[in-house]
Amino acid sequence: MLNFKSSELFSRLHLGNYATRRFRNTRLSASFFWRTLLTAVIVVLCDGAVAQTAALAKDFPSKPIRFIVPFVPGGSGDTVLRAIGQKLTEAWGQPTILENRPGASGAIGLIAAAKSPPDGYTLVLGTSSTHAINPLLQSNLGYDSIKDFAPVAMLIVIPNIIVAHPALPVKNIPELIQLARNKPGQLSFASNGNGTSSHMSGELLNLEANIHILQIPYKGAGQAMNDVLGGQVQLLIGAVATSLPYIKSGKLKALGVTSLQRSAAAPMVPTLAESGLPGFEVVQWFGLFAPASTPPEIIAKLNIEINRALNQPDLKEEFSRQGFNVENRTPEQFKDYMKNESVKWKKLIKVAGIRGE
Repeated sequence: MLNFKSSELFSRLHLGNYATRRFRNTRLSASFFWRTLLTAVIVVLCDGAVAQTAALAKDFPSKPIRFIVPFVPGGSGDTVLRAIGQKLTEAWGQPTILENRPGASGAIGLIAAAKSPPDGYTLVLGTSSTHAINPLLQSNLGYDSIKDFAPVAMLIVIPNIIVAHPALPVKNIPELIQLARNKPGQLSFASNGNGTSSHMSGELLNLEANIHILQIPYKGAGQAMNDVLGGQVQLLIGAVATSLPYIKSGKLKALGVTSLQRSAAAPMVPTLAESGLPGFEVVQWFGLFAPASTPPEIIAKLNIEINRALNQPDLKEEFSRQGFNVENRTPEQFKDYMKNESVKWKKLIKVAGIRGE
């Protein structure tokens, strides 16, 4: 049996506590030292990274900039990007390269862009379909429209126009709504396909006006136009520029445009918001995106120069003639706009029971 005197036990406990405190203090000191050293290293590395990013942004661009267009050549995106690319070349002295990579509703080109180096030299064209509507209708796109891309600049919006065959006894949107209420399910509209802005325009009209006009989806605007001109379908919802020649010739009647402001290409046509549906807005928008993690300084530099190009009178006049409305937004404003679009379409898709193809 162990037998210590109380004083001896106290002495040993005291010495043990002292040694323990010394050990703990030493350990805490070492821990503090290494944490301090690690913090200093991180600060140095971060400062170096910031300095390097600033230097890259200052020298940007030092080589050609590539625009990936995830659609076939000849569309609205090509037209807009070629004009903007020319202005960027004039400002920076670096060529811009347009690369069409169509397929899978734009997914092929977008996936390629997402995998590109995040250095500002590869940008991709995104639209309301690729970045706001398709992600809500399809779960296997192969890209995440929010996580994989950084918004750079919104470019243009294209309002849709609702036109009717001359035989349809309506002259405006209020008369169309009344006719649709009198003949529920008997009217139909041609769209550019399921999930497109023309389709969503018709579905939002159904919802807001409490009517039912049947959608007839087409794979292209050409066949849709032919069937409406031939009287097989009573209504067409599509881009202003496509319908304008037929409106001027009297082969179609213009009823309303789906943007909040009238189209500069067809100023005589009232908006749906003016026609008894306040706040009604459906547009096809186009914007440029960079791969995620692209330095904000480079994105800001691109945004400033792109907006400067869009504001030049010759571009604005040309785009207006084609039915395009120029948009100027910062990357943050563009991001907020996309969020609002997603909320709107998510609600409509749920209420209308819209399904992806």
